[in-house]
Amino acid sequence: MPPRRVITGRSQEPRKRFAEELRLLRTARGVSLRDLAKAVGWDPSLFGKMENGQTLGGPEVAQALDTYYGTPGLLLAMWEMAVADPSQFLEQYRRYMELEAGAMSLWHYAVSAPPGLLQTAGYAREALAAGGLKGEELNQQVEARIGRQKLLEGDDAPPFRVILSEAVLRTRLRAPEKWREQLEYLAEAAERPNITLHVLPFSAGLHGLMSTTMMFLRLLDGRTVAYTENDDRGELIEENCRVEHLQRRYDAMRDLALSPPESRKFITRMLEEEPCEPST
Repeated sequence: MPPRRVITGRSQEPRKRFAEELRLLRTARGVSLRDLAKAVGWDPSLFGKMENGQTLGGPEVAQALDTYYGTPGLLLAMWEMAVADPSQFLEQYRRYMELEAGAMSLWHYAVSAPPGLLQTAGYAREALAAGGLKGEELNQQVEARIGRQKLLEGDDAPPFRVILSEAVLRTRLRAPEKWREQLEYLAEAAERPNITLHVLPFSAGLHGLMSTTMMFLRLLDGRTVAYTENDDRGELIEENCRVEHLQRRYDAMRDLALSPPESRKFITRMLEEEPCEPST
């Protein structure tokens, strides 16, 4: 069978296709970015960045544009596909992100930083900048990381168990208000029905995953895969024997961690230790 021809000639990457569609709709309407902003709201620079692929905006922006252009649900659906597009992630993470998006359940052990699924935008920006990203690449990766969090939202969100080393809660951001925001976000996340959060205190002592960030994904086909990561590299592990060995180490470590209620109290105490912003 001959290969299928591309009819439109437009990009087949969801993120780029979303930007192209926005440009085409506005051009067809014959309005400027400023006119669009007056009609729909938001700053015209936001729509410019969306049409250039620098940002995806939010779902409320996509819905407003659907209403304006008379494309009910189309742009919002394209926005959802763009948010989940693995091509927006750095190449070494794409295979894991594809698997994560379809996982039935997830387990995570965080050595020194909150998992990306539980990071605020402020935390993600400082962490990614510390890794050397800057400019538009930094903006895009922050947006991509925050976009992943939709996975944990909604009635059908998969269960997510996360163990945070106490080091995660002791390694502050430079901006006190951003750090407090991150702690508050973790405290709120711990209350969600699909999220089980443990804190592994320093007093737990040595364990089998001392310096390895660890993720497990239960897939639709019943397999479990693992992903290990340090500052230099990450590795996706699919061999059953290796995954089983890592799961045993994870379970042994979980037995050392605080219970979910004790963990929530631990984070609350951390918040109480943080200074509040001065009133104006």
